[in-house]
Amino acid sequence: MSDNLKGSLWMMLAMLGFGIEDAFFKAATGSGGVTAGMGTVQFGLIAMLSYALYARSKGVALWDPAYLQKGLLIRTAFEICGRLFFALSLAYTPLSTTSAILQAAPLVVMLCAGLILGEKIGPRRWAAMAVGFLGVLLIIRPSPSGIEANAIFALLGMIGFAGRDVATRTSPPHVHAAQLGVLGFAVVTFAGLVILAFEPGAPSLPSAPAALLICGTAMAGVIGYTALTAAMRTGEVSVVAPFRYSRLIVALVIAYAIFNERPDAMTLIGAALIVGSGTYSLWRDGRAGAARRSALKGRA
Repeated sequence: MSDNLKGSLWMMLAMLGFGIEDAFFKAATGSGGVTAGMGTVQFGLIAMLSYALYARSKGVALWDPAYLQKGLLIRTAFEICGRLFFALSLAYTPLSTTSAILQAAPLVVMLCAGLILGEKIGPRRWAAMAVGFLGVLLIIRPSPSGIEANAIFALLGMIGFAGRDVATRTSPPHVHAAQLGVLGFAVVTFAGLVILAFEPGAPSLPSAPAALLICGTAMAGVIGYTALTAAMRTGEVSVVAPFRYSRLIVALVIAYAIFNERPDAMTLIGAALIVGSGTYSLWRDGRAGAARRSALKGRA
């Protein structure tokens, strides 16, 4: 089995894990009766403890001074934004809508890479990004009266995750994956505390069934996060990254089968535009990278 095939399988496992994580969380904050804030806090604590145990088993320190370096501080700020608004979106927005908007994150990463990091982006990829953002507009459907508040949650969450991914490129390379996991889920916990501070009424512990749903959320999240790290470290990014879009398929199936959601034609068309444009952009990026490597070999 080639590294690219292994990486692609890891990526599909990661997206399956994240899709199940989203479903567990939505069930816990819906019929389970857990508030978005309390659910996010408990999810973050359980997953952070799991990663802390993993880090200790590998002999990796839980704290690294690099956490306070500029690159990781920026990454942490964006992740707080992403986690906070994504949790609110899962709680109050249809799963199919939230997942479809989230798929635009790679397009925002490419946009930021061109505008902020100075990476070269050709006209075809600019056009592909424009098509992808058209897909986002088809899903959120802004009107003269504005955009529905719940759709803004998903949009802000997607921007937060995209900013996190861009900031990751400038983070210290020596930080172990287990340390990133501990830091990442500490951020989830903090985001939950922020939501909790603005929720009405006194916090209450979940019922036993809801607590099981939150535990399922955490375990699925840890599996997804671990598989994603393995995917990005195994195969070529240009080959592996497009399989991120399998998360949308998982989300649509779960939304239909479990939450009885029926995405309308505009949502499905918008999702198809986002996935198609993102896949094309990643394919173009892979071809450009291959051409650069070939040129360098020729000079050598």
